[in-house]
Amino acid sequence: MSVVAQDFVLTGKVMDAQENAIELASVVCAKQGKATMTNLRGEFSLSLKSADSVVIRFSMLGYKTKTRVLRRPKGRQNLQIQLYEDAQSLGDVEVTVVRRSTTTTEQLNTKDIKTAPSTTGNGVEELIQQQAGVSTHSELSSQYNVRGGAFDENSVYINNVEVYRPFLVRSGQQEGLSIINPDMVGGIGFSTGGYEAKYGDKMSSALDITYRRPEKFEANAQASLLGASAYIGFSNKKFAWANGVRYKTTKALLKSFQTKGDYDPEFIDYQTNLSYTPNKRWQVDFIGNINQSKYNYYPTNRKTDFGTLQNVYSFLMYFDGWERDLFRTYFGTLNIKRNITSNTQISLIGSAFSTNERETYDIQGQYWLSDSQGENYSADKGYGTYAEHARNYLKANVGSLKLMLEHKTQMHNVQSGLTMKWENIEEQSREYEMRDSAGFVIQNTGNGFHHSDNTLNMIYTLSAKNKLNARRTEFYIQDAWKFERGGKKDENDKEIERPTLYTLNYGLRFSNWSFTHESIISPRASLAIIPGWNQDLMYRFAAGIYYQAPFYKELRDTTTIDGTTYAELNSKIKSQRSIHFIAALDYRFKMMGRSFKFSAEAYYKALSNLVPYSVNNVKVVYYGQNEAYGHIAGVDFKLYGEFVPGTDSWITLSLMNTRMKLNGVSIPLPTDQRYSVNVSFSDYFPNTDRWKMQLRLAFADGLPFAAPHKPLEQLNFRASAYRRADIGMSYRAFKNDKRETQSPFKNIWLGLDCLNIFGINNVNSYYWVTDVQNTQYAVPNYLTGRQINGKVIVEF
Repeated sequence: MSVVAQDFVLTGKVMDAQENAIELASVVCAKQGKATMTNLRGEFSLSLKSADSVVIRFSMLGYKTKTRVLRRPKGRQNLQIQLYEDAQSLGDVEVTVVRRSTTTTEQLNTKDIKTAPSTTGNGVEELIQQQAGVSTHSELSSQYNVRGGAFDENSVYINNVEVYRPFLVRSGQQEGLSIINPDMVGGIGFSTGGYEAKYGDKMSSALDITYRRPEKFEANAQASLLGASAYIGFSNKKFAWANGVRYKTTKALLKSFQTKGDYDPEFIDYQTNLSYTPNKRWQVDFIGNINQSKYNYYPTNRKTDFGTLQNVYSFLMYFDGWERDLFRTYFGTLNIKRNITSNTQISLIGSAFSTNERETYDIQGQYWLSDSQGENYSADKGYGTYAEHARNYLKANVGSLKLMLEHKTQMHNVQSGLTMKWENIEEQSREYEMRDSAGFVIQNTGNGFHHSDNTLNMIYTLSAKNKLNARRTEFYIQDAWKFERGGKKDENDKEIERPTLYTLNYGLRFSNWSFTHESIISPRASLAIIPGWNQDLMYRFAAGIYYQAPFYKELRDTTTIDGTTYAELNSKIKSQRSIHFIAALDYRFKMMGRSFKFSAEAYYKALSNLVPYSVNNVKVVYYGQNEAYGHIAGVDFKLYGEFVPGTDSWITLSLMNTRMKLNGVSIPLPTDQRYSVNVSFSDYFPNTDRWKMQLRLAFADGLPFAAPHKPLEQLNFRASAYRRADIGMSYRAFKNDKRETQSPFKNIWLGLDCLNIFGINNVNSYYWVTDVQNTQYAVPNYLTGRQINGKVIVEF
């Protein structure tokens, strides 16, 4: 007797532990060679042949694979499958949940942050700096430019609360530890444009950090020549508590500067993250942070050779004086969340930020400029004296109260929020700069520089005493609508053509500031399309109106009277505006049996109501008035994948053009980086997972600049390209991932980094000197040279 196998239809839904649908999960019957993927609602349908037993495998990257065996299935079968996160480790490769993003926000992997070569100790920001469309020109700074925007145009959130940086920092060597502690980070979402309405009024990028809740006891400690850190976390059914402390000193790096002297930087940071969940309905979270950055500097001398092969100049300077800076910040946030239902939640978040900043220096120097090298300084081009003085003090307090509501259905995810902010800032600043070239004091008359024979005038003098008390009201509402169209099934309900999947994210943002009495409305929308004929492809489109709501720096309008520049707050200033248009393509593919992803993104930003600014090192000085308009256009490419099995590597290429119309003159923006290439490559030694190598390469166009205290319209110089290579070697001296022994240690890593391995002299800014003929020379201020850093990482 023969038995004819009958067809049956298997349907169902794949969900996570919280019963949220898992889209694009794999449903496979390997024996019959049949497979499908879940749709946007987590649902699937698969036509199969009946047998004594039919094995079905459900899988999704970041989740534990689940298998179901069906016994003699007939007719229509329905399964409800729950997949749980995979917390296991493969070697040192931690598997985390990676869902396919259908918004303009990219989810970044944090697994290699600890062992990667680092100069700042701010691993998250260094990861951001390597992304497509992002640039930096100083390895000492954690700040970054995104698609032609200034440092201040990037919003940063930690657990739905916007965070701030110190205001007075003007150089990378002053920067300490950022507020983001890499040990506590669970997720990183980053968008370079076209981002959602829930992200604040900044017009270049949004960085969304989520601190994780420890699931069990965990700890690690790290020490290197550039600092140290320690982290400990533990939890039970109701409590979870994580603590991190970091210490950083860049003394070894700063010793490679051409300016010699006594550098004494000390930076320390402590953070705590406490979570209490009494039941499934309530959750209370608290984040606290104390951060102190102290920078003391006593320069002695400097020698710089610069110029071209035909014209080589030598610059020698001796210093006397000091700089003493102190930045102390406090940050705290309390979040009370109520889960009304499994799909609806409401949160009330209170936060406070306080900073007390002091920047003081008195430095004078004598310089000699010669067109001959060596020790014979004849000063045939010029000599002179300069002096710089500053007494800058600032106190700021920002408090906020935020009410958030989120509701999910099968096809929609609606989010809204109402925020009230109270801002109080007090500033008292006094700066001056004097230069005496060959016995003649150079002064700035507003029409250029000239020699004064009778009076002692300064090239630059600033006086400011301002207070700001304001209230800011913000509201947003947005929806992520996931739907599908098309698709065909035969008479047996067998899928013969997959539907096209759509994700439409649309929203509106409103803001009002009491200081300027300005209200702004920002509509935003993005659409992602995954075609049914190839679900490895995704098309993305986004558009929106984005505003740069003015804050303290943009408000400072300057007026020069009798040689002294006075800074006052301009209450008539308007928000800068940027209209984004973005078209993108993502393509997933397999090569050499490994997964890769290629992304291409074209963008155009129409700029208006611009507040012009100049950049010196990382100090941004605004004009204080809306005086310009312009555009930014470019393309970004990124290839990401496992070039080596078990590792993540990528290469990015960015091309960009910027223009700004100021006083009838068309000039590039100060952040006009026409091209940039970044490479991040990881590898293991053959046949072992104990030896690991990480290489970071950066090659970026130099930025335009002008002589100091000159009009921005004279932005007619361009710095040399930024080129840098850092390499790190790590050896896992002790491995106990699977707890094969009773040792308290999980892993012990020994690392050796070579920073700026080729010893390239990158230019950060310029020091300007004048000879007896009133000719100005731009003497390059070089960044750090080659440096070796050793480190030890212990995981418990």
